[in-house]
Amino acid sequence: MRTDLPASFPLWPLAATLTTQSLATMAAYSFPVVAPVIAKDLQVPGTLVGFFISTVYGVGIISSLLSPRFIRRYGAVRVSQLILIATLAMLLACSLGSVLSVVIGAALLGLAYGATAPSSTHLLVPRTPPGVVNLVLSIRQIGVPLGGVLAGLVMVPLTLHLGWRMALLCQTVPVILVLLLLQIARAGWDSDRDPDAEVFSKGMLSPVRILREGSAIRSLAFASFVYSGLQLCFISFLTVHLTSKASFDLVQAGRALAVYQISAVVSRPLWGWLADQYVSARQLLIVQGLIMCVAAVLAGQFAESWSQLFVLIVCAVAGATASGFTGLAYAEWARLGGAKRTEATGLGSGIMFAGVMIMPSIFSVAVTFFDDYGIAYGVAGGLAALSGLLLFASRRST
Repeated sequence: MRTDLPASFPLWPLAATLTTQSLATMAAYSFPVVAPVIAKDLQVPGTLVGFFISTVYGVGIISSLLSPRFIRRYGAVRVSQLILIATLAMLLACSLGSVLSVVIGAALLGLAYGATAPSSTHLLVPRTPPGVVNLVLSIRQIGVPLGGVLAGLVMVPLTLHLGWRMALLCQTVPVILVLLLLQIARAGWDSDRDPDAEVFSKGMLSPVRILREGSAIRSLAFASFVYSGLQLCFISFLTVHLTSKASFDLVQAGRALAVYQISAVVSRPLWGWLADQYVSARQLLIVQGLIMCVAAVLAGQFAESWSQLFVLIVCAVAGATASGFTGLAYAEWARLGGAKRTEATGLGSGIMFAGVMIMPSIFSVAVTFFDDYGIAYGVAGGLAALSGLLLFASRRST
């Protein structure tokens, strides 16, 4: 087994994992981008299209927890190829244009989507100098918002000119290209795989047992759940909140959401650089939780009297924290996991996916029941602050 991995900036492995994440996320987010068109064609309510993302992340929880064993046996590159194959299968299935094929497509993508973070961590961490681990993993996490941006840039014009089914098929071209290119690097990058490692055996959900290893890992798990859930609460409800309560038109609300997303893209590598140079990732996660709380409370008070500039500032702060935390979180999961960093990252990914599924649903019920965004945002913000305090309280056990 090869162990003399180069201690230099992992440019090509980073490019490969970033591209894989971006393509898979672009495929997943293509449905919300053109939801009205797809819903009309399938003759279903537009709100049901939102269940596509829930299915991807729901099934993704399973693949997050099970993927570490596949990575150990077959290698991170081979698993990355399986992620792209699942993405390809989803695009082909959904392009058939029936409700059943769309459901199957979402499940197919979810079967591998949860493996994106564990496979990336397994490939990148051993090849990355300790002084830039947070930066590298944070750059890799740009693939999520970048995939969302690409979905908007690609799907809308292609759907208008070719229809949504052909727009999905057009995405298969870069997926196939990257799938083939990864094969070139597979022999060298997967040299640490263990062909004798067991995959289907007792204890496949062993990553969950990592939670028993101390308060530091449990507080990180709670923060990962809350932060990721709050991230999706902002994304899911920001535009409808601004248009219904703050007299924004759809263009203005869309601009606010764009500021949120752009802030996430820009801030992720910045947070990673800070964690490598000045302040630990855990300390930054503590600060982020407290800032998220303030941003959420302020967002809950958006009203007609607010200036657009102040709304955009709040959106930028929310994006930089509630959406900018993920690279730091994965780096912390890898650090606390030690030799079991792949399993730990898989667990962290599954917990984040659970937060994405559960918190926006509870948020929606709260807004509907109280007819008030302030209460829902206030509770979510309070949970973020609590997460930060728990991270602070457990910092000495790391």
